[in-house]
Amino acid sequence: MTSAIFLTVNLSDSRTAGQADGGHSPSSIRHDATPRPATPLARLSAAEAVFSAIRQDIESGTVELGAKLSSEATLASQYGVSRSVIREALRSCNALGLTVTKTGKGTFVVANKVANDLTLGQYSARDLNEARPHIEIPAAGLAATRRSNEDLKHLRGIMEEMLAENEPEAWVGLDAAFHSTIARASGNKVFESVVADIREALAHQSETLNMVADRRHASDDEHLRIIEAIDAGDAKAAEAAMAHHLDAVSVALDSILSSDH
Repeated sequence: MTSAIFLTVNLSDSRTAGQADGGHSPSSIRHDATPRPATPLARLSAAEAVFSAIRQDIESGTVELGAKLSSEATLASQYGVSRSVIREALRSCNALGLTVTKTGKGTFVVANKVANDLTLGQYSARDLNEARPHIEIPAAGLAATRRSNEDLKHLRGIMEEMLAENEPEAWVGLDAAFHSTIARASGNKVFESVVADIREALAHQSETLNMVADRRHASDDEHLRIIEAIDAGDAKAAEAAMAHHLDAVSVALDSILSSDH
């Protein structure tokens, strides 16, 4: 029977732990039951550092196919982070097709390279990429001409929270809310219903893109341009801004799926 894999890196001085940034080099990892002091990983959020460490060890073969990772509680203790950070990192490993988490049994390594598509809840990245332009681009255009002052206030409120949010998991929830609010502001119930249905998948996609492709700040800028166009009542500009945003997301996803790393 395959024993659990113990990843012993402490991330207590990562950016999310509130310490000053420093030029630390990546730390080494031991896959055994004896924790030891470790050098902090590079300047990443805790979840990014955990994800990067696990991904590197899986893809390099240090962690073998079929191996079971340690429990969330054990990993959290060994990395010096919260269990929510561990769950965030593992969700991205799952989305890339590297691991599978089985309820009540744990997380297992099922591949040593990124899958041809990402699993984002009940939809795939390809599903979303093909469908979103047909829904969210016209929705943005309609929102520019139909939005109420309350809709605009809500959008700006979400954007302000996103710009101020330091917790990645909270940010992706706000991102999904941003897109849902635009669909609702379009006044088209079909658009609103479809975006509500894919909201969870959108959150998973944002989480993975932020973790792997560092998309968060670029997304913030793109969202601001969408709001500006909706505020101005410029349907063509709103559609163009949304199209640019979705194209950037598609490019980032393609870079992940085509990566040899």
